[in-house]
Amino acid sequence: MLNITIRQLKVFDSVARHLSYTRAAEELHLTQPAVSMQIKQLEEAIGHRVLEQFGKKNYLTSAGKEMQHYGREILQLLDETEAVLQDLKGLKKGSLDISVATTANDFATRILAEFSRQHEELNYRLDVTNRKTLLKQLEDNAKDLVIMGRPPEGIDVEIAPIMENPLVVIAPASHPLADEHPISLEALVKHTFVVREQASGTRIAMERFFAKHGVKMLTSMEMTSNEAIKQAVQAGLGLGIVSVHTVGLELETERLIILDVEDFPILRHWYVVSKRGKRLSAIAHAFKEFVLREGKSFVKV
Repeated sequence: MLNITIRQLKVFDSVARHLSYTRAAEELHLTQPAVSMQIKQLEEAIGHRVLEQFGKKNYLTSAGKEMQHYGREILQLLDETEAVLQDLKGLKKGSLDISVATTANDFATRILAEFSRQHEELNYRLDVTNRKTLLKQLEDNAKDLVIMGRPPEGIDVEIAPIMENPLVVIAPASHPLADEHPISLEALVKHTFVVREQASGTRIAMERFFAKHGVKMLTSMEMTSNEAIKQAVQAGLGLGIVSVHTVGLELETERLIILDVEDFPILRHWYVVSKRGKRLSAIAHAFKEFVLREGKSFVKV
């Protein structure tokens, strides 16, 4: 019988995901020697090397890949066991671990803030990240729930729409197109755009939109967040396409305007997503119901 510990499995899971002792140590708030010792003890317990190094990079061995697969299942079963036991106590103790797309950060944090005020005794973890990371987290079943735009393809998930997520064209108030109504797509694409990175859901949606209408947009630079997009547009570096739910403050202060463009907005939706078959804890289930019931009320625009 394998004589391995839960601590060893948790440390190995982090090392296997990052393929780095240093990054695992940072994630687990341990020293690098402590991480190395846990991996060494795990290897001694199973009688196999789980990692090998070529040059400066670490790679999983065949045994390491098997341990990652089964270790993850063991850890998930333990999490579910803990959730079941917490459910027996109702919403009195426990934790909620969610991730949201950067574009959803504005309203999602307000939703979580209100939910936490109603359940102050619980612990919360919120990860605001990009689409690529959200997809990896869903694939790994690493989060209780995810709030995002376009649902993932190729991952078996359960989705529930929260509300519409209109994408609009933003510009500084002094832009030459500000007083035109409506603006044709042909006139719009004569101007340059500041855009999100390739894997972004917003970028994918806008490229599909322009391709469908047979026009090509000009891009001046890429940004990795909506805040950067808004700052760049305000600075006159180009037009932007963002969720209307991210520009409430800028519209109120007249730092940005929404252009009246034909066939806009691009209508999308916000979704709350989880891995299919995942057993939601009482806390996660309550939060999901709260989002679906109250989500719209936390949007400024």
